[in-house]
Amino acid sequence: MVVTGAGVSLASGIPTFRGTDPGAVWANDVTELGTNKYFERDPVGSWRWYLSRFARLGDARPNPAHHALVALERWHVARGGEFLLVTQNVDTLHDDAGSQALVHVHGRADRVRCARVGCEHGAPHGSLPRDDAASQAFMSDPTLATVPCCPVCDAYLRQHVLWFDEYYSDHHDYQIERVLHAAERADVVLFAGTSFAVGITDMILERGLSRGAAMFSIDPVGRAPHRRVQAITAPAEAALPALCRGLGAVANA
Repeated sequence: MVVTGAGVSLASGIPTFRGTDPGAVWANDVTELGTNKYFERDPVGSWRWYLSRFARLGDARPNPAHHALVALERWHVARGGEFLLVTQNVDTLHDDAGSQALVHVHGRADRVRCARVGCEHGAPHGSLPRDDAASQAFMSDPTLATVPCCPVCDAYLRQHVLWFDEYYSDHHDYQIERVLHAAERADVVLFAGTSFAVGITDMILERGLSRGAAMFSIDPVGRAPHRRVQAITAPAEAALPALCRGLGAVANA
């Protein structure tokens, strides 16, 4: 099992949340802006903030870390092993690189959903591809009248991401049961580019410790949340290709 955080996408030009890079999002009050409460209070402000963030994703391309994880998956599956990549990132760089057994546990930036729970395009099962034309029209005139709306019920659309005041069980796409089941069976858990500051890493760590899994953390400052997690002090874009070379798994850039 591999769990990736924002540090995996940093080399692709996407700022982290809590890192020391100049564009780290945590410098802003993300715990207020990244909430359903804020969206309900100010849908215009919420849409403006997310579209400004997601604008950075358009030109981003997979870096060697993403390609290495594709190679690792292929290598392990070819040997008869089970593999699951769980990403906390809402970018699509793992998809673009070619990862197959992949869960976007915090949602996806390329999709939106109806804010009305129970709508066919809303939680707990529905979503829609992001309409770039509607987003551009909103940014040209960011008012309540231009906030994108659901084509079925006309309620406001929202980002298809897990907000800080929501639960992993709120939407089927987060696949929390699949993630936890895999965590309970994994013999090896590799964390890469994560700060261990969100709920999913705690859940996976707890299950790995209980199972006695071998656990590793790839992090440029050698961060590890527990003495039984071996720290690998290197950026993901260096450590993951090195891992593949050591295993004989060839990454295609």
